[in-house]
Amino acid sequence: MTADRGNRISVRRLSAQLRRERRPSRSLREWVVQSIGGRRERAVLFDVLADIDFCVRAGELAAVVGPNGAGKTSLLRVLAGIIPPHSGRVRVAGRIAPLIDLGAGFDPELTGDENVSLYGSILGMTRGEVERRREEAIEFSGLADARDVPVKSYSTGMVARLGFAVATAVTPEVLLIDEVIAVGDEEFRARCFERISALRAAGTAVVLVTHDLPLVDRWADSALHLRDGCQVAFDEARVVTAAYRMEVAA
Repeated sequence: MTADRGNRISVRRLSAQLRRERRPSRSLREWVVQSIGGRRERAVLFDVLADIDFCVRAGELAAVVGPNGAGKTSLLRVLAGIIPPHSGRVRVAGRIAPLIDLGAGFDPELTGDENVSLYGSILGMTRGEVERRREEAIEFSGLADARDVPVKSYSTGMVARLGFAVATAVTPEVLLIDEVIAVGDEEFRARCFERISALRAAGTAVVLVTHDLPLVDRWADSALHLRDGCQVAFDEARVVTAAYRMEVAA
């Protein structure tokens, strides 16, 4: 899909829904018995996002803030194409690198080195791109000594480092980040933002979900404030964070 002119991401009056089982089956046997007996209740749809409207231009970083359960991760999943819109319009231009679910795209039984190939292919890299960028990704992640170790043995921080390194090994048009940076140490966070700055200079649009308001003040151009799946505000980052701080303090 192509975005509105000048925008990498354009979201207009977006609403999204998820399915919830009224009475989820605890086993395959129970599911079969319920289905044969006609006792299986239909799933219900519930809103996770309603009337969201914002855009992000090339080179901009837009932060998404709000309390837990506000719909922040659901929004990233819509942008990544994981959750379809129920209504409204979502247009995203170019290759998307999503860092949403920590470890998603990794096979825990494979080594770190093997997962570079796996995750790179999932992100749309060609075999040649993966091979050209492999050593750079391993070096950036700081996991050279663990590259032959299965990922199931990695800590949360190690998984985050490898995921970020692979996702940013080539320049995506859109980078989606959901708190992945928060699990790293200060040195890793600094290197992440150095790379994000370089990507932005090359035209990458970044959407970052975070609870770190000082980080938003320092790095973001704009911010989207969500509450209960609804848009409270979309404006310059410091304007949004100032209002959000007042709301939290009230």
